[in-house]
Amino acid sequence: MSISARRFSPSCRPGCRPGALTAFRFVCPGFALLALALVLPPCTRAAEAAVPDGWKAAAPRDEIRPRLTYDPSGGLDGQGRLIIEADAREGLHGFWTRTFSVEGGQHYAFRVLRKAHGLPFERRNAVVRLLWQNAAGKPVLTDEPMVKGFLPGYTPRAEPEYPGETTLRPDGWTEVTATYRAPPQAAQAVVELHLQWAANARIEWTGAALTTTTPPAARLARLASVHYRPVGGKSPADNCREFAPLIADAARQRADLVVLPETLTFYGLRRPYADCAEPVPGPSTEYFGTLAREHNLYIVAGLLERDGALIYNVGALIGPDGKYIGKYRKVALPRGEVEGGIQPGHEYPVFETRFGKLGIMVCYDGFFPEVARQLSAQGAEVIAFPVWGCNPGLASARACENHVFVVSSTYTDVASNWITTAVLDRTGRTLVQAEKWGTVVVAEVDLNQRSLWPSLGDFRAELPHHRPVWAGEPAVRPSPAK
Repeated sequence: MSISARRFSPSCRPGCRPGALTAFRFVCPGFALLALALVLPPCTRAAEAAVPDGWKAAAPRDEIRPRLTYDPSGGLDGQGRLIIEADAREGLHGFWTRTFSVEGGQHYAFRVLRKAHGLPFERRNAVVRLLWQNAAGKPVLTDEPMVKGFLPGYTPRAEPEYPGETTLRPDGWTEVTATYRAPPQAAQAVVELHLQWAANARIEWTGAALTTTTPPAARLARLASVHYRPVGGKSPADNCREFAPLIADAARQRADLVVLPETLTFYGLRRPYADCAEPVPGPSTEYFGTLAREHNLYIVAGLLERDGALIYNVGALIGPDGKYIGKYRKVALPRGEVEGGIQPGHEYPVFETRFGKLGIMVCYDGFFPEVARQLSAQGAEVIAFPVWGCNPGLASARACENHVFVVSSTYTDVASNWITTAVLDRTGRTLVQAEKWGTVVVAEVDLNQRSLWPSLGDFRAELPHHRPVWAGEPAVRPSPAK
């Protein structure tokens, strides 16, 4: 796609009326000059402030170009504002762009602030893009590892970056940040600040900067899963106790998170669902809380919850301090659970942990894309997956399409060619898999390590801007600063 980019030419700031000139079209030149001086707004009589050096206004095509102006006041710490305004027409798309000099191999911190008005979906309408180029303005190659096994022979080009970490500041500005390592051949980075696909909308940008920084620290998480079927127990409490040595084994392997299977207080007891259900939090979460505190790790346990007359299939999260953190109520119910009187949930909580953001889905949820997508859309980096049985290809798809790690714990034997007890990476590939009953598998992952695809680049960073809007999706705002 060709891009039309040119330096901004002066025009009125908001409040000016270009139509004010119309009345003077047929008046003699001398009188017209006097009249213009008397009636036009100050922003027209005075010279428009020059756009800061290096910034240019651009659009994919002139016919969809919104109004791009610069206001020298009102930005961050007395800086000016780069403004993009869309009128009532659909499909307008414009951006401000500037080229920054960089040194190949150096790490850079990017930051810009924005204020948005009238955007239906900020994740799609307010986009920041960064392109790496050589001194001649051409794309460069990357030396970051690529996902292997696809597009053999593909030249590993540095694809566009999409800074996406946002924080809503107390002053009303949303801060967008990211840290990158410039590719070895890079000599410049082109920053683009977009408004796209939002009628009657406005974005103000200020404080854009690209500065050298130190490399970000690794964010390691040791993810563990238990491959076990409780046997011989006569009560839900008996089943819980059978997992104690396996949780201790996970702790010996320095696990941060250990995932247990689905409905573990029901398995093998030959009782109705309702007879095995309990309040959550309740006796089982209290028991697992003692183990979590003893071993300083997070536990996700599949339980049956009773809430009044309702029974839910849940995944409960207990923290390393032994306290119950929260639960996910299974949304997608197979026919056996429907026939057994279980109630579906309808919420998709994501939990902050010491290693990252954790979501939970349960068994049949894995057959449908919606649950994992809702969790990843709310920031989940890891999804715990207590699961009785599931198509393994779909479990891999849930990991890959959302670029999350999936930790599954199942009752299914590995010989069944069905779901396994495993840790899947962001590409859907198996990092570790249990082969024998009564074992624990652990994988160490770096949540700060990107997964780059040939042609796509950092797909996880692109997801918020490129995935479709779903019916009923709220216009989510960035999280407030803490």
